[in-house]
Amino acid sequence: MIGRVLLVLGSVLFGLLFLEVGCRAVRGTDSLLHWQNIVLEQRRAMAGNNIGARFDYDPLLGVVPTPGFTAPDMSYDRNGFRNVPPTAGMSDGPPILATGDSYTLGDEVTDGEAWPAVLQGLTGRRTINAGVAAYGFDQTVLRTEQLAARLKPAAIVVGFIADDLRRAELSRAWGTEKPYFALKDGALELRNVPVPPSPRPEDTLDFWQRAFGWSVLLDTVLIHQGLQYEWVVDHKRAVLAGTGERVACALMPRLAKLGVPTLVVAQYDFYVWQNAEFGAEQRRASGVVLKCAEAAGLIPIDLYEKTASAIRAEGRDKVYRAWHPSPRGYRLIAEEIAAELDRRHIPPR
Repeated sequence: MIGRVLLVLGSVLFGLLFLEVGCRAVRGTDSLLHWQNIVLEQRRAMAGNNIGARFDYDPLLGVVPTPGFTAPDMSYDRNGFRNVPPTAGMSDGPPILATGDSYTLGDEVTDGEAWPAVLQGLTGRRTINAGVAAYGFDQTVLRTEQLAARLKPAAIVVGFIADDLRRAELSRAWGTEKPYFALKDGALELRNVPVPPSPRPEDTLDFWQRAFGWSVLLDTVLIHQGLQYEWVVDHKRAVLAGTGERVACALMPRLAKLGVPTLVVAQYDFYVWQNAEFGAEQRRASGVVLKCAEAAGLIPIDLYEKTASAIRAEGRDKVYRAWHPSPRGYRLIAEEIAAELDRRHIPPR
């Protein structure tokens, strides 16, 4: 019996090793020669794109854009705001402040194609693009409070996608430590501040990732099942799933206390248009946040119908690039915001 068990185990292990070598052969010679931990390598790559490159450490926010940073099609000014090309005849009055994540920042397009830049052209009002890639809704509100006190804007536009609510449930996102809010007896408690240094990628692997992270066979299976991203990404959950919506709602009165006309704009992840179930959940979560914004006296804008109409008429690839809106998609966002500002006479002429 023992011999038979050993024979079966040996056969299974030999079969798995054969499949492993086969998967490596498909990926290329380098994969055959270098048996590295795939999870660790990808986490190292993510860390290389964080602090020390595009971002600087900040004790309250975790990270902020590096002043003066430049890359192909993207540049930041000396304040760490994305450059917005000047517009002829632009008003020299108080600016419009745009905050949010990479959808506000304008990833995948040039400085002048991001929606805050397009909004400046449509309104004739100087617009500051203070978006930060990968921010959660919690970080966006904290940054908005900081900048509103300093810049005294005429209006604020807070953009978000539903995934920003999930990010607000994390104390570490994409390998970088961040602040988060917990709810205690219905009140907000800011935690993980001052934000601690982010850990080395080598220190973030669990037992399974150390044991099987080197397997190209496993990596291939996870890719085909759509699970590889969650396997390699370094997120650390701090509060229960679903808390992000409640935190966002609790933060709305803080935005209202700024005393500045504020628009809260729901933008939509490209994947909404590829997966109906995912899309329905994103719409539900965004709807919850917009209702809370309205209840706090803020101005809600839901861009779903506008985006859906453009996709039906022009196709998804005209409105989105790989992960973010295209220049056409960002212009749609800017046009809806400009129309709402004009309708409400914000800022006053």
